[in-house]
Amino acid sequence: MAYVVNEPCVNCKYGDCVEVCPVSCFYEGPDQIYINPTECIDCDACRETCPVQAITTGDDAKPDYTEKNAKFEFKEELRRTKKEDVKHGSAWDASKAH
Repeated sequence: MAYVVNEPCVNCKYGDCVEVCPVSCFYEGPDQIYINPTECIDCDACRETCPVQAITTGDDAKPDYTEKNAKFEFKEELRRTKKEDVKHGSAWDASKAH
């Protein structure tokens, strides 16, 4: 099962994950980053890179975040491949940034 971004990403959006994804399956929403489950190849690179441990397997994700991810509209203009293209949220902490 694809990975899911959970609550620790909400209002921070560090963006480290988008740069390590070999298939560019990350998309930016207003409050967090999302993983497109049809594009994710379960490589685990993003999970290890996230400074707030927000990414889990779909099986370990909180049900409300699995549902939130499933309802997200994955539009091409929201795809992110570079950290500098991610707009950090209000809870972003420079001391945790890589």
